[in-house]
Amino acid sequence: MSAKDIFHEVVKKALEKDGWQITHDPLSISVGGINISIDLAAEKLIAAEREGDKIAV
Repeated sequence: MSAKDIFHEVVKKALEKDGWQITHDPLSISVGGINISIDLAAEKLIAAEREGDKIAV
């Protein structure tokens, strides 16, 4: 696991303030036998409406 730098919490709080939900802190994945650690993973609900139909992604 990588060490969190001085900006980690600032970026995390800014994302949350903008409506993002932090899903992983950190996100660890394995690709082709190589382990990768990404500082933050976030998602934001995206909604749209067309002719009365609504979707959320």
